[in-house]
Amino acid sequence: MTSTVDPSEIAKFEAMAAEWWDPNGKFKPLHMMNPVRLDYITNQIAGEFGCDLNAAAPFRGLRLLDIGCGGGLLCEPMARLGATVVGVDAGGSNIPVAQTHAAQSALEIDYRHTTAEALAAAGEQFDVVLNMEVVEHVADPLAYLTACQQLLKPGGLHLCSTINRNSKSFAMAIVGAEYVMRWLPKGTHDWKKFITPEELFSLIEQAGMTPVDRKGYQFNPVTWRWRISDRDLSVNYVTAALKPT
Repeated sequence: MTSTVDPSEIAKFEAMAAEWWDPNGKFKPLHMMNPVRLDYITNQIAGEFGCDLNAAAPFRGLRLLDIGCGGGLLCEPMARLGATVVGVDAGGSNIPVAQTHAAQSALEIDYRHTTAEALAAAGEQFDVVLNMEVVEHVADPLAYLTACQQLLKPGGLHLCSTINRNSKSFAMAIVGAEYVMRWLPKGTHDWKKFITPEELFSLIEQAGMTPVDRKGYQFNPVTWRWRISDRDLSVNYVTAALKPT
């Protein structure tokens, strides 16, 4: 079975595994971005599956997969919203961290040390696949997205976020985040592996899914907060796609 895992990329995140739930640690950028990520994710799921976000458990009955789940920053809120959540990561050191935190939070989440390709080969199927900040770290983006498509039920929703490739993203995501602010260890990202929105839409279509939306994540250095932007996809951005019925 072909694997799209890049061992050197996995090693970077395993080295930081103990810090997943430290809001001021090496994953501080994700903690800062998480509110807007969750806003986009919840609204897309609610819109596609007719969920009432004011209900006690609006995602009850939906089976959701978070690929590259890390310490569970997205799995836990999805479980609280009622979804049946499977979180997988190719970095084995991340899984015990996620399991321990879920147990402390009294949440039932199925965490596994495995890959998207292995799940697809086993015939697993999900209503929603979260693929957040992962595609820029894999060895073969098209093969990886094809595995994501295979994991979706017909009509299923695929949400994928990544980083654009241009001079601005180099300045902000690498120079700014890794060298100036030191939010991330140097070498966390490889600018050459960043993907433009047009390239990602093309890859998603080649993988057998239909793109339906894309938005930008825009950081405001004055308010020190992120927001969702309809127009600015110059650095961080997110896409939604459906598997045809």
